[in-house]
Amino acid sequence: MHPTLASLVQHSALRLGVLAGADRLDTEVRWAHASELTDPTPWLDGGELLLTTGLNLPVADAESMREYVARLAAAGVVGLGFGVGVNHPEVPPALLAAVTEAGLPLLEVPRPTPFIAISKVVSAAIAAEQYRSVTAGFAAQRELTRAALSDGGPGALLAKLAGQVGGWAALYDLSGAVTAVAPDWAARRAAKAAAEVRRLGARPAPASAVCETAADDDRVELQSLGTGPPPHAVLAIGTAAPLGTGERFAAQSAVAVLTLLTERSRAFRDAEARLGSAVLRMLLSGEPDHARAVAGQLYGALLDAPLRVLVASAGDGPKALGELVTAVETAAARAGESVLSSADGDGLVLLAADGGAALAACVEHAGRQEPRGGLVLGMSAPTGTASADSAYQQARDALLVARRRGRALVEHDEMATGSVLPLLADEAVRAFADGMLRALRDHDERGRGDLVASLRAWLARHGQWDAAAADLGVHRHTLRYRMRRVEEILDRSLDDPDVRMELWLALKATNRPPAAT
Repeated sequence: MHPTLASLVQHSALRLGVLAGADRLDTEVRWAHASELTDPTPWLDGGELLLTTGLNLPVADAESMREYVARLAAAGVVGLGFGVGVNHPEVPPALLAAVTEAGLPLLEVPRPTPFIAISKVVSAAIAAEQYRSVTAGFAAQRELTRAALSDGGPGALLAKLAGQVGGWAALYDLSGAVTAVAPDWAARRAAKAAAEVRRLGARPAPASAVCETAADDDRVELQSLGTGPPPHAVLAIGTAAPLGTGERFAAQSAVAVLTLLTERSRAFRDAEARLGSAVLRMLLSGEPDHARAVAGQLYGALLDAPLRVLVASAGDGPKALGELVTAVETAAARAGESVLSSADGDGLVLLAADGGAALAACVEHAGRQEPRGGLVLGMSAPTGTASADSAYQQARDALLVARRRGRALVEHDEMATGSVLPLLADEAVRAFADGMLRALRDHDERGRGDLVASLRAWLARHGQWDAAAADLGVHRHTLRYRMRRVEEILDRSLDDPDVRMELWLALKATNRPPAAT
């Protein structure tokens, strides 16, 4: 801390006397400045001990002295030092009365003590404090670095930092979740800053903010970590009061060390992503044994258990896909699971353990998406590595269905157990159906028969002539004639089951309302 008025009074070489404000001598002095101006405030910054001999002061005018002292107090002057024996044998009574009334400390400077001596003492004390702070900062940096490189990692660093600032410290991911905190009792307080962490995480690094958690009287400083954008994590430091110089050095050292750690982690993550892409390519190429050999321990647990393949795309672009990856990887890290993600063109492929926390986080994240226009996912059935290529195709098929239905997530199991009819709402299917039936419709519109209705009735009755004719209210010979006309117009045989299937689906597709947009 800076020197105080009390420390100057106690300095034996200065021999200062206290004439007023003895109860305020614990005030810090940020500088000592000499001025004989009647209004020196334009040249003051606040926190000064102002030194004067009263050369130009109207010391006999009590009102002028009150105005002079009021100006000094308003400018943040912490004390007035009056040199006696130069222009005035003692402190003028009007000045003494004014400082007493204003509560401004007044120190008497004896004739043998030059003002420069006071300035040197103040300057030396400030320099010594700065040296102590820098020395303490270097020591704190060594301790923090040693802690970060220990087996405790970032958690050990936070414990050291909390002790150095006399408060608590926490690390967050960009979702606002606390990933480490010290001491343990501060977890509840750290959680209160989650919203501020998310806001800070949306800004390019480096960025900082200060927030108050009034319920605990905490002052929380937030600092993003990483060279960005975006940042990799956020550091929070909670204290009862603003950080002092030494504490500030400790905080800055922690930010530097943690940034180096996160940048190192980014390099590892980039390498892990490249390895993951290679493993995925091998799996999708039907080489599970090679994939397992390359994955080693990194993805070994994932490849040993039943897994799901998910394919994602996003109309909102990389940001939405990045948020999905963050949510899934955060859940996997908390649960101690492995998860594999890799770019797939403009989309993303994920491999997650069936029934695991990562898969649950993926489903939950998808449930928070807008029904249309945002993130869309397709999920395969549970599979093993030997069938990963088939599962990938299942996920892609499910993704197409999700887009058509305007849903954020569709599982392959839903396609297998549900009806195929919703798939017919696709515009390409409707266009194919219209083209297939156009000749029959043109025939009917010219008043030459009701071939489309007859075809629908005949197919619905599985080719049973009597039942279909009864449904139409015509003789079976009439229906037989119409079906021959259908074959002639389409130049296709109704005895072919593929033709019957295509015609039935075409009738169904053209009988459905268009897909919602």
